[in-house]
Amino acid sequence: MVPAIPVALSTASVWPLRAGEGFELAAELGYDGVEVMVWADPESQSISALRKRSRNTGVPVVSLHSPSLLITQRVWSPDPVVRLRKSVDAAVELGASTVVVHPPFRWQRRYGDAFPDLVAELEADSGVDVAVENMFKVRPPGAGRSSRVSAFRPSIDPTDVGYAHYTLDLSHAAAAGTDALELADRMGAGLSHVHLSDGTGVPKDEHLVPGRGHQPCAALLERLTTTGYGGAVVLEINTRSARSPARRVKDLAEALLFTRLHLGQ
Repeated sequence: MVPAIPVALSTASVWPLRAGEGFELAAELGYDGVEVMVWADPESQSISALRKRSRNTGVPVVSLHSPSLLITQRVWSPDPVVRLRKSVDAAVELGASTVVVHPPFRWQRRYGDAFPDLVAELEADSGVDVAVENMFKVRPPGAGRSSRVSAFRPSIDPTDVGYAHYTLDLSHAAAAGTDALELADRMGAGLSHVHLSDGTGVPKDEHLVPGRGHQPCAALLERLTTTGYGGAVVLEINTRSARSPARRVKDLAEALLFTRLHLGQ
């Protein structure tokens, strides 16, 4: 029986392994589903391959992360509108209820101007939640160590625009110096997806195992159980420095245990 709040594993959590290994580890450890990070990995871009992995492991795809990272600007198409439309189409075909997307980059002016209407149109036509994610400022090349600018328009905080659905990423909140619980309050009923990981507050995206940083991971999870939250909690942690497969498995298992404990599962 799937719990009221499913706990899923992002395939980004197994990088540099490929998406298929994410399905295998999710099944082995008892996750309720996966979120597919669509990026350079060919399997992550193939609906038929993902469907086969899901069928063979018995692990459903609960969400897709659209290719909106800097390193995925040519995955599926160089046109960000096409990439987002294809992400939603893929979610429909795979039975996923949510597509995670970043706000437009500052230089994507035409896309940025059309973005709120595009998101609303895609949600209305597909029934898929297009959940816009909070981001963080970055240091420009050659700038001083304390210099940070937003690469996103109009800001790193999607509540500055207002969308029907949001993804709250706690590692991004840590890197931004944002109070994650206050951000959750601003998102309100629009909070429909959570990327759970930890951070220490340094200005970089750490994606630590929950409980290893300073973010209110436990408090947020406990709050979700009392507020009628209807989305998934996705573990999006960094295991690329794991020195062995066993260490990666240990980190993923610890993250799952922490999450279930504080969700009361």
